[in-house]
Amino acid sequence: MQAYFWVKTFHLVFVIAFMAAAFYLPRILVNIAEAGDEPAVRARLVLMGKRLYGFGHAMFGLALVIGLGLWMGYRAIDGFPTMVAPGSGWMHAKLALVVLVLAHFIIAGRMLKGAAAGRSVPSSRWLRWFNEIPVLALIAIVWLVLAKPF
Repeated sequence: MQAYFWVKTFHLVFVIAFMAAAFYLPRILVNIAEAGDEPAVRARLVLMGKRLYGFGHAMFGLALVIGLGLWMGYRAIDGFPTMVAPGSGWMHAKLALVVLVLAHFIIAGRMLKGAAAGRSVPSSRWLRWFNEIPVLALIAIVWLVLAKPF
């Protein structure tokens, strides 16, 4: 059982790191939109965004691999709880929301790539609303994990 808690701890740490990147990347896009035609500021923000995007993908990959270990670990480690059972429909809903957060992150990354190529980004107002999507998804994800309603 001790192994389960260590695996779950690392999964949560990598999820938190990914969510930090998912929260901050759209904020960098807001700053790019507000930087206007200042090339030095824009270049620095694009560089920060590219690094954050790479970090976010690495954290997502680690969270995914460890999450698969949590999901299937009961087959390999004695005493590991299973999440593959009747009444685990909440897991499917959670995973659907995780896919939506990843899609949001990828869309933000594409906007960043466009900004790096010199294309304009949406307005800062629109990007501020876009920035709230992962927050709402995270609230729903945490609720699903804690409440396990179905």
